[in-house]
Amino acid sequence: MSAFEHDERDPYANNGESNAMPQASRPGKRVFIETYGCQMNMADSELMGGILLNQGYTAAANLEESDIILINTCAVREKAEERVFGRLSHLLRYKNENPNVILGVAGCMANHLKKEITERAPYVDIVVGPDAYRRLPEMLVQAQEEEVDPLIDVRLDKAETYEGLVPVRSEGITAWISVQRGCDKCCTFCVVPFTRGRERGVAPSDVLSQVRNVAELGYKEITLLGQTVNSYRVGDYDFSDLLEDVVKVDGIERVRFTSPYPTDFNDKLLETMARHKKISKYLHLPAQSGSTSMLERMKRRYTREEFDALVANIRSYMPDIAMSTDIIVGFCSETDEEFEATLDLMRQVRFDFAYMFQYSERSLTAAARNMPDDVPMEVKGERLKRLIELQESISAEVFQTRISTTQDVMVIGESRRNPDDLCGRTDDFKMAVFAKPSFELKPGDIVPVHIHDATSHTLIGRVPEGIS
Repeated sequence: MSAFEHDERDPYANNGESNAMPQASRPGKRVFIETYGCQMNMADSELMGGILLNQGYTAAANLEESDIILINTCAVREKAEERVFGRLSHLLRYKNENPNVILGVAGCMANHLKKEITERAPYVDIVVGPDAYRRLPEMLVQAQEEEVDPLIDVRLDKAETYEGLVPVRSEGITAWISVQRGCDKCCTFCVVPFTRGRERGVAPSDVLSQVRNVAELGYKEITLLGQTVNSYRVGDYDFSDLLEDVVKVDGIERVRFTSPYPTDFNDKLLETMARHKKISKYLHLPAQSGSTSMLERMKRRYTREEFDALVANIRSYMPDIAMSTDIIVGFCSETDEEFEATLDLMRQVRFDFAYMFQYSERSLTAAARNMPDDVPMEVKGERLKRLIELQESISAEVFQTRISTTQDVMVIGESRRNPDDLCGRTDDFKMAVFAKPSFELKPGDIVPVHIHDATSHTLIGRVPEGIS
């Protein structure tokens, strides 16, 4: 991934080789869950952890003490999948040391590459897709009790929203709540509809129950998750209605959501965002390309002109809103002119930061079936380099505009680089680092921070005197 990595303590810091299984001080089979990918994957790891905890399992202190090791995976990019295969080969040693250890692959990669997983990693015991987590306990029992070939359940279920199940949350101040599963957009480059199925919304009552639960547990911020989250609808109840109800929950100080789809914005949603202080004034708005012809090949449902108009409309409601985006370079038959249109988009919109990638073909997708991956790797690499350099300069300029302002920062914790500093997020999702004040601040507290310096990644400031 080529993006501006989040500095200091990040809400997504558990993405990788740490245990997402919730701690429980009791006997039971010990589980270690590693998570790779997006916030949806992290939310699913918490869901699996809750299911297993309810069935008597507990967390392993480390891999050496694990009875069960699960890797929750992402299939969006080839690099992520290769990382998982490398990780599986490393984890094989735990099965060699203890043949009773159960090794499982969960998530999107399980759906996308179930055959390749069993061929390249035949020692894997379980392959379980995102719609089969309810059946995970019985699969584990079967794997422990029987000498069987790898157990595979990657069936997609257009009705599964995991209603009534309670995730067990990771420690922190931010809770991820899935309000929608699957996707109906079917962009030609994207494998998500094949790994997560059709779009369906979680019942509003279930979402609000989860919000109230995390508020009671002390979480201060929630992020509502969906592949195209702003298309959420259950009957006549839409995403704006959901936001209206969520912000009423006592104890929740900030509400974020990701990732919206450009054509699913309307004035009702923008008015709701603008009106409520609790709703973060930050949007991750995936553009993918700045070229209308490229957007058409990607089967994005908007033109460059429509995207520009949307940005202008968003800023008419919230002039100071921060925005980030996703960009793919080197998609099938991308010309120099189409790439230049993307550079033009970045200069015009001036995103606060961006996640930028070289195109990698995903099997099952329309692009893999019907379009040649014909942009040479060296061209993709050069274009990505130019894009990153441009965005780096824009981000530096945007962050500089915050100097001499005072930002409300939600404390995450102590800075990794200096124990005398704290770090946290501004309302518009920028990392801020500031000296510890004379009074105590806890994770989740919101404090005004006067910004006196900035990099292209981080705001640097201090708490004004007289604040307590």
